[in-house]
Amino acid sequence: MDFPPKSVTSTEVLGTQSRNCSVCSQHQLCLPTDLNECDTQRLDKIIGWRKIPRDGFLYRAGDPFTSLYAVRLGHFKSYQENLAGDRQITGFQMTGEMLGLDAINSAQHQCDVIALDDSEVCIIPFKTLEALIAQMPPLLHHFHRIMSQEITSEQKIINILGNMRAEQRFAAFLLNLSSHYAKRGYSPTQFQLRMSREDIGNYLGLTIESISRLISKMRNEGLIRVQQRNVEILDLPRLKKLAADIDTLNIKPF
Repeated sequence: MDFPPKSVTSTEVLGTQSRNCSVCSQHQLCLPTDLNECDTQRLDKIIGWRKIPRDGFLYRAGDPFTSLYAVRLGHFKSYQENLAGDRQITGFQMTGEMLGLDAINSAQHQCDVIALDDSEVCIIPFKTLEALIAQMPPLLHHFHRIMSQEITSEQKIINILGNMRAEQRFAAFLLNLSSHYAKRGYSPTQFQLRMSREDIGNYLGLTIESISRLISKMRNEGLIRVQQRNVEILDLPRLKKLAADIDTLNIKPF
């Protein structure tokens, strides 16, 4: 049996190559836009980095919380496992997103986080970050905003899973990816699904067969074009209308 790859811990040596926030192409997603050069340099001094291979764990549920992680490159999925060993995927993360916020209160990570492809994270020691936040009001405001976004995102997901039909859930999922890629300067209509259909179904509360049927249906209706994991949204307005179901539901896609 293959053992799972080791997760990052506070005792591991962090990367020593330069990873400056000021020259990162996605720094506007992780940092406040009004930080001055001096404050950005102070942040650079505390941030380490780590490469996570595909299928490697960033951390496991129950690991002690020491750091936050900003995705620099690649994609991740987070999931929780019950006593019977059943997994429930709780989210997918990409470049510029923060991981580990849910562990601040309990001082332990609440889920497993695994890389969907070869990835890299910036490691932000939380105790050191707290000291800097006390001295940098823009940084404090920024982390309040990130935590608020996390809460809002979770509320929208609950609405989607509790109130939307299967085709609405999948349409909202595609729109969410579209929005995330657009914010990162990529095409909002052409992207690759880094996660499997089984993972998508698990996340949306649908079977893999349902996901395959929905893809076929949307392809036949001219909404999307799919080739293996490459997706092209052909009719973005119609997909938005399907997700919102304007006539019957007052729910916006997340």
